[in-house]
Amino acid sequence: MAVGVFDSGLGGLTVLDAVAKRLPDVDFVYYGDNANAPYGVRDADDVLALTRAAVSRLWDEGCDLVILACNTASAAALRRMQEGGLPEGKRVLGVFVPLIEALTERDWGDNSPPREVDVKHVALFATPATVASRAFQRELAFRAIGVDVEAQACGGVVDAIEDGDMILADALVRSHVDALLRKMPEPDAAMLGCTHYPLMEEVFQEALGTKVRVFSQAGLVAESLADYLIRHPNMRGGGAVSKFLTTGDAPKVSNRATAFLRRKIIFEAA
Repeated sequence: MAVGVFDSGLGGLTVLDAVAKRLPDVDFVYYGDNANAPYGVRDADDVLALTRAAVSRLWDEGCDLVILACNTASAAALRRMQEGGLPEGKRVLGVFVPLIEALTERDWGDNSPPREVDVKHVALFATPATVASRAFQRELAFRAIGVDVEAQACGGVVDAIEDGDMILADALVRSHVDALLRKMPEPDAAMLGCTHYPLMEEVFQEALGTKVRVFSQAGLVAESLADYLIRHPNMRGGGAVSKFLTTGDAPKVSNRATAFLRRKIIFEAA
């Protein structure tokens, strides 16, 4: 039985890789909306419409549970989809909460009132749309008090990674880190709020310095999903085969994904 994993492009493959290694007995259907990527520069209504279409396609594949492995979709669409009502037996989860639970040292699923935590100054690196949504700050406020968040919109980084131009991505990351440090000179921690950014984690860490703890999402989401499926084993869904779907040019996306994960990936047309 399969779980759906959705991203606007290739970034969600970092999450897929981690959850597949953590849960080798679970099949996954990955859906990349490469034809419409990147989402980070789109408005909230546009992101919501595209996310709904993608999630519906994964439900058609028998995936009762869908992970939005896209921070922009999690920020702009998740809450609105949940508040609007989901079909019976279907669930959609985002990638913000596991990151925030790790930052605030909470157990997965701990919904107790917000409390003071050790971290006081947090740098958030994300796409322009994620930063504009303030979804990270909203979710953090449910769990912690007294935390100052400085967000940096990292324009261009996703496009460079999707194009395979890691030299440009490196330069852009360092530029964005410099911009944030001018606003918050001494962050305690940094949150990489985009599933593309784990590929640049070492660059973020080097630019920020060794005193800053960098939180990345892939492994945290994998552990959170493992815990969720223990508590909700019925949410593995009715899908039975792992596959990769894309709205883009399947051979081209397959080549990029293979380079992205450094193992053979074959996408099919969605």
